Amino acid sequence: MRTQVMGIVNVTPDSFSDGGKYFRPDEALRRVRNMVEEGADIIDLGGESTRPGATPLGWAEEWSRLEPVMSGLKGLKGFDGTGVRVSVDTYHMETAERAIAAGADIINCVDSSAAQRMLPFLDAHPNLELVIPFRPSASQPLSPSTIPRLYLDPMIGFGTTREEDLALLRSIPELVRIGRVLVGVSRKRIVKKLTGEKVTGKNLGGNLGLAVWCALNGASVVRVHDVRETVQALRVIDSLAEVSEFFWCGPH
Repeated sequence: MRTQVMGIVNVTPDSFSDGGKYFRPDEALRRVRNMVEEGADIIDLGGESTRPGATPLGWAEEWSRLEPVMSGLKGLKGFDGTGVRVSVDTYHMETAERAIAAGADIINCVDSSAAQRMLPFLDAHPNLELVIPFRPSASQPLSPSTIPRLYLDPMIGFGTTREEDLALLRSIPELVRIGRVLVGVSRKRIVKKLTGEKVTGKNLGGNLGLAVWCALNGASVVRVHDVRETVQALRVIDSLAEVSEFFWCGPH
């Protein structure tokens, strides 16, 4: 199965890599349009920064940032229920409920406890999918009934060392045997540590390397900022996989 590309749109003033660029609804919607044209399969909207040291938001302020963008999506090409899917990045139950009512297809939850509380949403909404944190050595067993509508996120770069991130990346084949895997591979510290590149914005090659690694090892989705370049890279390996099963390391 082809690895899908999830494009990140941070509707925040303080995200670590693009804070403030898409804080206004019109700017966020412009970015969404561009990502769709670049080939994104999923758009992931976030109203709260998850960078280290960021100030936590209440759900009401978070939703006040997201609601105008969610409303604006209804008039954009590709968001007619058959094209690009919408994900909302939140750990607040109240935001998730409102996002689902506004048409979100996926809830992307970075908090393990909150993700467990959100599992009942899957029963209430038959077409909804949920992204949950999942690390092989620390996670509880999953119910077989929920697995088909979950994405397992190993949470690269969240409170981890270089060695732990490498171990998580190497664990992707193991995770794929459990369920669908979604990996945030974009603008992570691990790239700077591996390449020695210290200039922000100059590590695209390393980011693409992570995306390709995840795809070759069977990840269902890679979550990125640089949609156009990632789509190009994955199309190349998809084309190679069509002519050489030996080359392809993951499920196809």
